[in-house]
Amino acid sequence: MKTFWMLVAQYEGKTVIPVDVVVSDYFHHLTLPKFLRKVSDGNIKLPIMRMEDSQKSAKGVDVRDLAAYLDERREEGLREFRQLHD
Repeated sequence: MKTFWMLVAQYEGKTVIPVDVVVSDYFHHLTLPKFLRKVSDGNIKLPIMRMEDSQKSAKGVDVRDLAAYLDERREEGLREFRQLHD
């Protein structure tokens, strides 16, 4: 839950973050098309929403989904850490 509030503060209360901003902030090692392809293929489990039904519509990520994704990645990192150091 802390992650959610930290993201709300980071994005100044916005609930939907433009996908290019999410890529820039958290997936800067990927290009936007590669990020979208990985999401589409299921390699990155992060829901992307369209603002309209059009293919060219603006895309965004709900701040709650981004928080959940980051928390899941943290838990995975902690599991790996514990396996190596326990």
